[in-house]
Amino acid sequence: MLDQRDRKILDLLQRNAGMPVAEVAEQVALSPSACSRRIQRLEEAAYIRGRIAVLDRERIGVPTTVFALIKTAHHSDDWIETFRKSISDIGEIVEAHRLTGSYDYILKVVLPRVEHYDVVYRRLVKRIELFDVSAFISMEVLKSGEALPVDYAR
Repeated sequence: MLDQRDRKILDLLQRNAGMPVAEVAEQVALSPSACSRRIQRLEEAAYIRGRIAVLDRERIGVPTTVFALIKTAHHSDDWIETFRKSISDIGEIVEAHRLTGSYDYILKVVLPRVEHYDVVYRRLVKRIELFDVSAFISMEVLKSGEALPVDYAR
């Protein structure tokens, strides 16, 4: 069971995974060794799945975001697994979600420029049959981030 200190540690680390343990400890009113043990326990319990560096998309050269909405006529487990494999090694596809409603999947695609979407599209449709693909260009990011609300953690 998590307490308020655990939640605060999770919140601090997800906003800056490189924060020194001593600084985390100070912000949650623990000794560095006690804080380090809590962090280790949170990692072992899989609350913390890993630590990553968040790269600047402009500097990396992929400032453009396109969302591709996909409809398919296939819904078998085999087709879904083939679809999963088809998108897994296309680096520009950074997220994929199965949906309810009019579309079956949404892909978040990051690109150097809009014109590059056709390259990704062609790679995808060579690998798997799709009924319909509709692409939408993101004009502006209003909110972005990986930070999760920690209040619900049990």
